[in-house]
Amino acid sequence: MRAVSDRVRQKRGFGGVDVAELLLRTTIGATMVAHGVKHARSLDGTTRWFESIGFCDPKFQAVTSAGVEILSGSALIAGTMTPVAAAAVIGTMGVAIRTVHAPNGFFITAEGYEYAAGLAAGCVALVSLPAGMLGLDRHLRLGRFRGGKAALATLIVGAASAASHTSVFWNSPRRTPRDAQPPTPDLDTVEPGERAG
Repeated sequence: MRAVSDRVRQKRGFGGVDVAELLLRTTIGATMVAHGVKHARSLDGTTRWFESIGFCDPKFQAVTSAGVEILSGSALIAGTMTPVAAAAVIGTMGVAIRTVHAPNGFFITAEGYEYAAGLAAGCVALVSLPAGMLGLDRHLRLGRFRGGKAALATLIVGAASAASHTSVFWNSPRRTPRDAQPPTPDLDTVEPGERAG
């Protein structure tokens, strides 16, 4: 059935589903790359932030988080290995929600989890869509790893990776008043003097 659907779409050309898939993956991908580059350019500040919220080996956390964000975002922009990249984003957002945002409620203005949850939900939606005509997955014959079951598997893998990462590397620090908490890298973290270059 999926093969028939793909043949029909190829005959019709670039359509609405392709537009939706392109917008989702490039928007989420560009967002992740931007944050990854920001964290990579200010590794000292990002390292101190990871330490302040209770992560062990904070330098490792800073380097790997920047790398995962840049690589997963780049893959989404290119439209290749989309379920793997989406699972990486979901895992990253899951860690952020668990360690920083969940205690603050929903709204991002109070450092809540709406932003992180929105990116994760967008990744699930992206994998549920067919591979778009302007993505590499279609041309590398990786489009069969898309759809409802693939989206569910991506969500499970991403959530499991977040749970395992926090259980191994994170110790919840004593809560401080919200206005005394260190700002997160995703919400204007690094002081001007801490920026590299």
